[in-house]
Amino acid sequence: MTISIKRNNLPATSFPPPCRGRARVGVEATSLTDSTPILTFPLVRGCCRVSGFTTTAYSSRVQGGGNWVGGTIKQYSACLGLAALLLSHAAWAEPDNSSATLGMDEAVTLALSGNPGLAAMQARARALAEVPSQVGTLPDPTLTLGVLSVPTDTYSLSQEAMTQSQIGIGFTLPFPGKLGLREQVAELEAATASNDVDEKRLVLVRSVRSVWWNLFYLDRALAIVQRNRNLLREFVRVAETKYKTGMGMQSDVLLAQVELSKLLDMEIAVQASRRSQASALNALLGRSANTPIMLPQLASETLPPAPDGARLLELAGASRPLIVSRRNALLAARSRTQLAEKDYYPDLRIGASYGYRRDADNGTPRADLASITLNMNLPLFAGSRQGKAVSQRRAEALKEEYNLRDAEVQVGNEIEQAMADYVAAREQASLYKQGIIPQSSQTAASMLAAYQVNKVDFLNLVRAQIALYNNENQYWKTVSAGWQAWARLESATGTPLAAGNTNNDKESNNEQRQ
Repeated sequence: MTISIKRNNLPATSFPPPCRGRARVGVEATSLTDSTPILTFPLVRGCCRVSGFTTTAYSSRVQGGGNWVGGTIKQYSACLGLAALLLSHAAWAEPDNSSATLGMDEAVTLALSGNPGLAAMQARARALAEVPSQVGTLPDPTLTLGVLSVPTDTYSLSQEAMTQSQIGIGFTLPFPGKLGLREQVAELEAATASNDVDEKRLVLVRSVRSVWWNLFYLDRALAIVQRNRNLLREFVRVAETKYKTGMGMQSDVLLAQVELSKLLDMEIAVQASRRSQASALNALLGRSANTPIMLPQLASETLPPAPDGARLLELAGASRPLIVSRRNALLAARSRTQLAEKDYYPDLRIGASYGYRRDADNGTPRADLASITLNMNLPLFAGSRQGKAVSQRRAEALKEEYNLRDAEVQVGNEIEQAMADYVAAREQASLYKQGIIPQSSQTAASMLAAYQVNKVDFLNLVRAQIALYNNENQYWKTVSAGWQAWARLESATGTPLAAGNTNNDKESNNEQRQ
């Protein structure tokens, strides 16, 4: 926006008869995009008129009532103050996106690549993926080397016929089916760990998007607070000018100062909240807590239509990693039960050895010896060991069944709550955007025009402006809540939902709030 002060730039017909023929000065604001005048403020000696000004981001033009105020030269400062007030109010619609910013998609990418908690779970999943082949392979054979039956009086290897140098090898053969079950359990545990990684990824993405939208809302709240702070400062100047010229009351000045102090207090609180949310986002991204974060000023305000709830439940049942993880955990528990039942049957240990004997001292030859052994464990205490192990595994399988049911109920509840929040936020955002804010904006503009001609007291003017501020702030809070609910829906279903790009959508931001 450009602001210029022009002399004789308005036709005489723009002024009432008492003001025609006098020196005329116009304050004009034009848009940087198309050089179209968006505010004209003619001033003449003893006359002041607001001919028209843009008050909302919807390009809705509110015409002044054509009211004229006669007065002294001191009143020109009040008119100029009101002009600056309106100019600053309209200038907010031209945001600056020149600085490097952190878009939501970029934040998600950084989190997925830099979050240490996710990296730890990925490392655990990779470790468990190496287990199945280990437990599904036969135990390594054992090699035995020894010297047997050596006489202790001479330690001669040829004195006694039983003395021999022996070498042997042994194998352990688990009962048929045990190795397969052990490998199956390990594979299911590895799959469960992989599902846990996917679940962690979903939760991380949801958290990043939620915090990002919180930050975006706080940035918008700060912009609104700062804009209204400047607005109230102009109100203070106008009230002081009217008070000094005898056209206003001191209470108006004090009221404006109180409201200005409230806004400053609110700005401090919003800045503190933003710092906290920025630290939380940095933690999710795996960065230092004090790393500066600047978000784009533009993001999609258009919340897509709500998806079908029944379809989301179907998607969650098939795609939600939490449910798939619980199913794999149940299958693993059942396999452990089968493995415990196999422990009633013994494992076999087979061994073979060869014993070399030296010839006797008198030259008598001695034959070498060969041995074969077969060992097995006997479940003599099956009632207190194997039986208890089976009962334990069955109880664990029952626990996993309940965990699966609980996960299904939990996911259904998450979807229902997120859907309710999303639908409410979408409807509220539409109501604020299409009804409440335009009406509040027009009310504030009308109050301002009426205040200039002393038809409205200062308290109503301030109330109208504060109401507009609250509505604009609530609008962005509602949009943020809507997109956070959408992120929760995607996390609950375990799959992306069709929606527009929410990273740097400039299309909808042609409707930025004034």
